Amino acid sequence: MSTQGALAGRIALVAGATRGAGRAMAVELGAAGATVYATGRTTRESVSEVGRATETIEETAELITAAGGTGIAVPTDHLEPERVRALVERIDREQGRLDVLVNDVWGGEALIEFGKKSWETNLAGGLRMLRLGVETHLITSYYALPLLIRHPGGLVVEVTDGNEEFNKTYRENLFYDLAKNAPIRTAFGLAEELKEFDGTAVSVSPGFLRSEQMLDHFGVTEENWRDAVEGEPHFAIAESPYFVGRAVAALAADPDRARWNGKSVFSGELAKVYGFTDRDGSRPDVLGYFRDVVFGGKAGTAADYR
Repeated sequence: MSTQGALAGRIALVAGATRGAGRAMAVELGAAGATVYATGRTTRESVSEVGRATETIEETAELITAAGGTGIAVPTDHLEPERVRALVERIDREQGRLDVLVNDVWGGEALIEFGKKSWETNLAGGLRMLRLGVETHLITSYYALPLLIRHPGGLVVEVTDGNEEFNKTYRENLFYDLAKNAPIRTAFGLAEELKEFDGTAVSVSPGFLRSEQMLDHFGVTEENWRDAVEGEPHFAIAESPYFVGRAVAALAADPDRARWNGKSVFSGELAKVYGFTDRDGSRPDVLGYFRDVVFGGKAGTAADYR
């Protein structure tokens, strides 16, 4: 399906749109014609605890507009209820509606301590992870959902790492495991609450994401990312952030999106249904690759799942 122009007149809020999947989702919603409010803590004047000044919400808003939508950057710390309240009040004042809410706030990568028992990790860091990855989503939904349900057909996307099936495997850090499973359960609960308003809540995960941070971690760029496969073979299944961006745009444009209500899905699963591809024309299936080859021992390579 093509999403071009499908979201004209629709209003979206992407909470956590500074970089990575959040930025790409905001841009792809804009490419489908939506007006997108892009929020985050890093601006051209200030940098969040993530410590990356190279990506800002102003740049995200410009990319949304360049893609064909209307991008509006609003600096917001989603752990501050009054800031979130003010954000939603502004959307209501300027647009009078909200059709799509994407909860993508995170920023806890530097806090993860793999290889340690829960009682050996830094407690403050673990609790901060839960605040960043769970509390922010709950605060944002609390203030945004009354506006979203004002018109039937609203969509809530809870962004996380892995779907329900994938996350049956312990994520090797208790706080991280909780932070990434919570959005799945949140989407499940919101699905029940939104039914009477013809609303849909879905948990969506990218696969092995070639975010700006991941590319920097491997010392590569989007142009030569395959150079990292020698050191990390599973990186061969990696997808650009725009793959999950197109997944969210396809969901938002689907009049039958309620079929996904309460479910948790990878971008690759949605690609099989909606027919979109990544920017390079491939359709990476990270769930199939890890289920069959990595965990299942089946003969095959990442190329077989692209």
